[in-house]
Amino acid sequence: MDPAPFVYFAYGSNMSGERLRAADRAPSAERKGSGSVAGYRLVFDKVGRDGSGKADCERTDAPLDAVHGALFQIAGRDRQALDRAEGLGDGYDAVQISVRTDSGEVLALTYLATRKNSALRPYTWYLRHVLAGARQSGLPARYIEAIERVQAVRDTDAEREARELAIHG
Repeated sequence: MDPAPFVYFAYGSNMSGERLRAADRAPSAERKGSGSVAGYRLVFDKVGRDGSGKADCERTDAPLDAVHGALFQIAGRDRQALDRAEGLGDGYDAVQISVRTDSGEVLALTYLATRKNSALRPYTWYLRHVLAGARQSGLPARYIEAIERVQAVRDTDAEREARELAIHG
């Protein structure tokens, strides 16, 4: 018997449906809408396995701060692969978080960074995943504009960059 499906709140590169539904992540992921979490801000200081900065939903407790993202329904059988892809226990912790939506509060799984370095920058291809997902999710224009202003750096691994960008066609 398969484990129960779960709701997942993506705020970084996994907002991109193409990236999240990759065979090694959560192929069953079905976009259910968007939402936000208050008292958090989006930063790109999670230490990635590749040495670049990845997205983090950083707690600030400031009532005007909010991280916007996508909500997905995912089959329970995909949880282990998603945990592996997210580096559960090695860079991210899995937590349940309350997400505000147009139809009320939803409790969802998300991942919060445990290894951070504010000097890191995301790769340009990674930021492209985040922006593609933000647009797919219909996030607020001002929020998307803020992501567009994030300083990113070019990946020196041209093969990895080409492979990552290829999923967007």
